[in-house]
Amino acid sequence: MPRPNAWQSAQAVIGIGLAAAILYWGVPWFGETTWPEIGRHLQLLGWASSLELFALVAFGLWLYTFALTGSIPGLGHVKALIVNVAGSAAGNLLPGGGAAGVAATYLMLRSWGFQAAAISTSVIVTGVWNLVARLAMPLLGVALLSSTDALPKGVRRGALTGGIVGLVIIAAFVGVLLSPGLTQRFGAWLDRRVGERVRRRRPGFEIEATLVDQRRRLAGVTAHGWEPMTVGVVGYLAVYFVLFWRTMEAVGVDMPLSKLFAAYAVGRLLTTVGVTPGGLGVTEAGTLAVLVAWGA
Repeated sequence: MPRPNAWQSAQAVIGIGLAAAILYWGVPWFGETTWPEIGRHLQLLGWASSLELFALVAFGLWLYTFALTGSIPGLGHVKALIVNVAGSAAGNLLPGGGAAGVAATYLMLRSWGFQAAAISTSVIVTGVWNLVARLAMPLLGVALLSSTDALPKGVRRGALTGGIVGLVIIAAFVGVLLSPGLTQRFGAWLDRRVGERVRRRRPGFEIEATLVDQRRRLAGVTAHGWEPMTVGVVGYLAVYFVLFWRTMEAVGVDMPLSKLFAAYAVGRLLTTVGVTPGGLGVTEAGTLAVLVAWGA
């Protein structure tokens, strides 16, 4: 794997340090509690609950392999599970964040004989699927609570903004897939603007031809793989909501499922925040703030 530079290493240290600070000081503050109190609730977890929660984690990770196998023809579920777990770990812990995760994914898939173009197509398609799903979930949370004033105004505004951004992403993605001419014109424009500078580093590289070929690959993968990819992403998020709900029950949090789902949706949306690796700390604090606002 390429070695991180000094700036990437500094970013990783700052990000992990910030996440640790939010978890250590922010969680008790947002929860209006203390770590000894939290520890007493954690002691409510017995072996049966722990095994159940672990099984849900494993099931969710296995379901997500459908997203990867659907985006890379020829990839099996066992290797997809390895890619998912290792890539996520690299993205959350190593310098470079998401770039490190993509690099780890790329190197593993290349070592198994997959072409670079197929890997880049998978990264793009699964990225779009994940982002749209996470942006759409808060909208569903708003819909579930639309008959009450339970959802804070800030959360409601964030959910609506996320939903609009998701619709724009879907429209742009569909536009690219359905319009080869648009992709070709955009590639030609980029060639005129920056093509010469790119070719100084990569002689013979044509932006227009590359984009047209990438659009063709995206269209092919989306046409044949959208069903397993949707099953993988939606199934993963659904199972992790069950995990969230069962965890709340195990530690004594009693709230309606609609409110729990809205809080979970906010947490999933916050995973897209790049301040800390994987949104660590930010996700927990944001979810906790919503739950406490509802009296948890």
